[in-house]
Amino acid sequence: MKAVRFIAPGRPAEVVDLPVPAPGPGQVLLRVAGAGVCHSDLHILEHDFGFQGPFTLGHENAGHVAALGEGVQGFKEGDAVAVYGPWGCGRCRTCQTSAENYCENHAAIVSFGGGLGSDGGMAEYMLVPSPRLLVPLGPLDPVAAAPLSDAALTPYHAIRKALPELTPDTCAVVIGIGGLGHMAVQLLQALSACTLIACDVDQAKLAHARELGVRHTIDTRDAESAFEAIRAITGPRGAKAVFDIVGSQATVDLAARVVGRDSRIAIIGLAGGVLRYAANNPPYGCTVEVPYWGSRTELMEVIALAQEGRIRAQVERFPLEQAPQVYQRLAAGGIRGRAVLTP
Repeated sequence: MKAVRFIAPGRPAEVVDLPVPAPGPGQVLLRVAGAGVCHSDLHILEHDFGFQGPFTLGHENAGHVAALGEGVQGFKEGDAVAVYGPWGCGRCRTCQTSAENYCENHAAIVSFGGGLGSDGGMAEYMLVPSPRLLVPLGPLDPVAAAPLSDAALTPYHAIRKALPELTPDTCAVVIGIGGLGHMAVQLLQALSACTLIACDVDQAKLAHARELGVRHTIDTRDAESAFEAIRAITGPRGAKAVFDIVGSQATVDLAARVVGRDSRIAIIGLAGGVLRYAANNPPYGCTVEVPYWGSRTELMEVIALAQEGRIRAQVERFPLEQAPQVYQRLAAGGIRGRAVLTP
């Protein structure tokens, strides 16, 4: 089978031929329909996070059950499923509550999940170590649903915590309307009556936000004018929540400026920005969090939203063999919504 492999930090992904794996006891073999292409992959390829290659990339996956290992129950061949991405120990308290994204034993686990140390879904087949990591898709197309497991789940995890505070008289800001951001604005519109402000440096992505129903879109190439434009909408109260899906120094600084007191900043992006603290900066009462992915039950909730037609990933499909070119386009900001590789 064809597979897109991480070899070592600093080396581009390679498309190679591998044997089809066979599921052992308790394992499930997935015939991959779609694997999302994520900015996190670029970070893995370009920086040394301690991952030992080679392994198959792809941590945002969906497909059909191809074979069941001995003892697996609850699924049958042909079932359409999404793969829950962060693989914990499965035994600690947080894993038992489905929050494997916050596994207490993460430091002792070599792999963070498929595509993150273990073989992922950028291949014709993927070996999933446990059926607990599969979530049924029902009637959803697995190719279109693949981004739900990260591009939707990650912002949902952050937004879900903020929902009690996002009353109709508040404002929420989303910075970065790419793969995760275009899902974040849909989630906020589906779940909250707050005023939504979408921010980006790319006019095409701001136009995409408007197509998704966002009324207020702000070009953030000039930080001062962006701040003034956001403050004109929020008023002196400031934003109640900012979801920074970029995480660069410029976006982190903007987030700290536009929130009001008793507010929330969620830094989701991995672009290396540092939040500087001083008295009343960010404002008093502001909660700052660095959320990571989401829980298995939250993925079930995301899939339910998609099944009801309340959210939908904008997907651009590519053959598996084009993965190196797709990564180049992603790095250049040339992907609208989410790129999905289709074996």
